[in-house]
Amino acid sequence: MASENKLAWVTGANGLIGNYFVQTAPKNFRVRALARQDFDLLDFKTVEREFKKYKPQLVIHCAAIPTVAGTLANPGLAKKTNIDATKLLAELAAEIQFLFLSTDFIFDGKKGNYTETDLPNPISLYGETKVVGEQIVLQNPKTIVIRTSINCGASKTGTRGFNEQLRLALQNEKSKMKLFTDEFRCPIFAGETARAGWELANKNCAGIFHVAGAEKLSRWQIGQLLVQRWPELKSKIESGSAKDFPGPPRALDTSLDISKVQKILSQPLPGLSEWLAANPNEPV
Repeated sequence: MASENKLAWVTGANGLIGNYFVQTAPKNFRVRALARQDFDLLDFKTVEREFKKYKPQLVIHCAAIPTVAGTLANPGLAKKTNIDATKLLAELAAEIQFLFLSTDFIFDGKKGNYTETDLPNPISLYGETKVVGEQIVLQNPKTIVIRTSINCGASKTGTRGFNEQLRLALQNEKSKMKLFTDEFRCPIFAGETARAGWELANKNCAGIFHVAGAEKLSRWQIGQLLVQRWPELKSKIESGSAKDFPGPPRALDTSLDISKVQKILSQPLPGLSEWLAANPNEPV
């Protein structure tokens, strides 16, 4: 197969980030977009048969149970999806490039501004499954691990981006919604995450890279930025504290230091406010 036309598998292609990877593939790759209707990644025999038949030269593994709530709702499915399916794909792809989507939730949020060398200490099952996934895939010296933060954008279902989820929640909320002033992330447009991933792959990079927005923002600050696009919902948010949240413990500051990847990328990653200002017509 000609090197200028390499085959890349993108799992989770109907998800937010996976779909952006499919849409932004460079010309030297042809993409097979893998979603559940193509074949189930938990059908391990089918996965193995398809892999050996088509012999991809890059696997971009986005498929996952990608939320704290989702993993809590079905721990068994979360472990099978986030760990077992990852293990199978990593074994099949032992001789080729492998790009694995991980999360800032591998950290406990006590420090913030985490670098790639900081030790993971997840406080959720979701974070735990992603740490195990990282350990599995990093046995391959050609693996790229991308740890990202919350991603915004337009998904096929209209429910996958944090912006989409917030807008739907506000539209359905009868009273005001509290957004925390003391919980911090580094939000990023999913198209930027995909752009960085493709560039890292094309430059034959390997190892762990933090790919997130260049701006640390509280959930309250993120909400304030987004409702500027949704003026009819502006009055439905108010500030609050994560300390008053009755659910499980929350990682309060999982902001990521992105200086390592910024030195590699041809175009630096923007912060959310910069991206929104530069892209007034992008749907959020």
